[in-house]
Amino acid sequence: MVVSIMLVDDHAVVRSGLRLLLAAEPDFQVVGEAGNGQEAALVAESLLPDIIVLELIMKGINGVEVTRNLCKKHPNTGIVVFSLSGSEHNVIEALRAGARGYVLKDSHHKEVVEAIRKVAAGGRYLCSGLMEQLFPNRKSDNTLRLDHGLTARERDVLRLSAQGSTCMEVASLFGISRRTVETHRANILHKLGQSRPASLYIYAFQNGMVNGTNSSMMNSEAVVHHGNSDGI
Repeated sequence: MVVSIMLVDDHAVVRSGLRLLLAAEPDFQVVGEAGNGQEAALVAESLLPDIIVLELIMKGINGVEVTRNLCKKHPNTGIVVFSLSGSEHNVIEALRAGARGYVLKDSHHKEVVEAIRKVAAGGRYLCSGLMEQLFPNRKSDNTLRLDHGLTARERDVLRLSAQGSTCMEVASLFGISRRTVETHRANILHKLGQSRPASLYIYAFQNGMVNGTNSSMMNSEAVVHHGNSDGI
């Protein structure tokens, strides 16, 4: 099965390089390109590619907004971000918008190919550079599996929190106190060896607990700031 791919980047040389790279894969076919968000919407509507590889930082429409719009209009198309930006905020905003893969431009070229294949097969992919940044103690295969000794209740709290539920909402659902929910969240962070709440979102994303625009998402402020106890 051939995977049809569309490239979105405001630098023609980047698009040319990607096209050459992907042309070496017999099961890949680059069917179109776009140099900005507005053009991307038109080309995607015409071609309906399996995968769109795009840069977040482009002139004109913000890449996160482009991702959000493309995912809403073409839910069967997988979005793989290929970007210079590895900031925690941009990564999480892109995933919240519906991207299912994120690869930094300084990654090995094999990671671009692997990301496209994995997302085309219905999976998720974050490059090794991002995983090293967010989970320095992770296993070597780039995947965060639910094997950190989380209890069933902790998994439920993690899933609901990542989907946007506040501490009070989770507490009400399970008939427990808000403080107990906060304790569960603290225990999850401890078991993962993390201190940043945003790492929990990435963990939930990797394990299919959140699905971009198809799920109720938490406010982005809550994702990236530590002080808000009602959001990851």
